[in-house]
Amino acid sequence: MTSILRVMAFTVFSSPLVLSQSVAAAGLAGAPAPFDKGGVKIALISYISAGDFFQAYQAGAQAQAKALGVDLRIFPGRQNAAEQREQILQAVNLGAQAIVIDHGLPESLSDVVQQALDKGIKVVAFDVNLNNPKIPQVEQSDHKLAELALDQAIKDNGNSFKAGYAYVAGFAPLDRRNEIWDKVKAANSGIVETARFGTVSDTTATSTADQAKAVFRANPDISVVFAPYDEFARGVKLAAADLGISAKLKIYSADISTADIQEIVEDGSPWVATSATNPAVVGAVSIRAAALQIAGETVPHQIIVDPVLVTQKQLRDANVKTIEDLAKKIPSFSTSSAVTASWIPSAAF
Repeated sequence: MTSILRVMAFTVFSSPLVLSQSVAAAGLAGAPAPFDKGGVKIALISYISAGDFFQAYQAGAQAQAKALGVDLRIFPGRQNAAEQREQILQAVNLGAQAIVIDHGLPESLSDVVQQALDKGIKVVAFDVNLNNPKIPQVEQSDHKLAELALDQAIKDNGNSFKAGYAYVAGFAPLDRRNEIWDKVKAANSGIVETARFGTVSDTTATSTADQAKAVFRANPDISVVFAPYDEFARGVKLAAADLGISAKLKIYSADISTADIQEIVEDGSPWVATSATNPAVVGAVSIRAAALQIAGETVPHQIIVDPVLVTQKQLRDANVKTIEDLAKKIPSFSTSSAVTASWIPSAAF
């Protein structure tokens, strides 16, 4: 009975109908067990899948899994905490040797994650604080992301301006970025947060745009918006265009994608800077952290992927049109030495 269930689990796990990555049957030469034999199974369970950032993150995870010969099952995120809990239990039952959790609400995950750990399954968390010493936390250095963007905002606008702020509490990366925003306001009394707004959903940009339009109508003196998530920034930019106020506004954000680049460099765009890591690199780092744990190697509890500042002027001057262009012209954007080993092949993005 047990062997039949294992075969059934492997068959379901490997089916291309469930977004898996094919296994390298021969294993990985020179790798430690179990990667030398192949057939390692990892699950990637997301809370959010909509948006270019999350799609690029998953693509990077897939690329690293392919290089390792890992069978990667991706569970699509639908901003549904109950569904994410169920997906973790599914991954356990399907025989995953490691689970990467991409975002989510900590209060809804702790007990099911503990069930996975109790069964010997390795767990890695990206941008969700599960507050467990057994779970490595992959982060984009959210403090640094906010610092880079806000330093540029002060460089461009001085330390006295009326600001709009797009923020939703309860999400670890946004909460960490908010800590820096609070510090910047405390250190610069002339920076006044006039309005706070934002929403996280499967229509984040359009929903945020509706809120931003109401904010701008009520507060016409706002000249700067800190929107530390690219979907927020996209919504703010849309609202500014609809109201015809793009010329009097500057938007500073975090994260970047090809679609973002196109919106930043277009004529008249108020989106003047963003700080970002390459989401594909972060996805690859997450899979490497899981692989090292499976191989029995030591992984630090906090894994930081450092960001870079990207300005509208840089992109225009270098004629950057895509993430691929950005990776070529700013090499620090396309690599990370975090959690790797000599036996882990580089991922081809």
